Amino acid sequence: MDDIQPTAQAAQSAAAPAAGAVAPGAPVAHRLTGLAMKRRGPVAVWLGLPLITLGIYQLVWYYKIHKELQEFDRRRALSPAGSLLVMIFLGWTLIAPLISFHNTGKAIANAQRAAGLPVTCSPAASTWLAFVFGLNTWYIQRQLNMVVDAYPAATPGTEVPLAA
Repeated sequence: MDDIQPTAQAAQSAAAPAAGAVAPGAPVAHRLTGLAMKRRGPVAVWLGLPLITLGIYQLVWYYKIHKELQEFDRRRALSPAGSLLVMIFLGWTLIAPLISFHNTGKAIANAQRAAGLPVTCSPAASTWLAFVFGLNTWYIQRQLNMVVDAYPAATPGTEVPLAA
């Protein structure tokens, strides 16, 4: 997964004051929107479902969160399929998955910023927690749930306003 780069549309965005809120007087043309993400249980993502599915769920989850991050903030270029292929074909190496986890942490930090939240996701933590019983999946999902919680009334896949 390559570094996440903002597109030209990012320069046209209007700033918003609160988490998930858009300034009330902002023109409609300048309001940025994205699609709401799904809230998942961090423990189920980390331990429960991967055990039941013999590890397949973790790959499905990794693809889904990248797709949701891409749809949440379309200004960021992500490759959900590329991230999944790294895990499938280069998972046996040590460096490629760690770089992918690091870039995922950056993408989540950008999503937190776009939701108007303080950035609490550390790309380093999402990388190094992989060595502690695979807790990086728990950490990543917990950080994603913070973005989901910024839009309490939104169902997954509905449009939500972006703050920045």
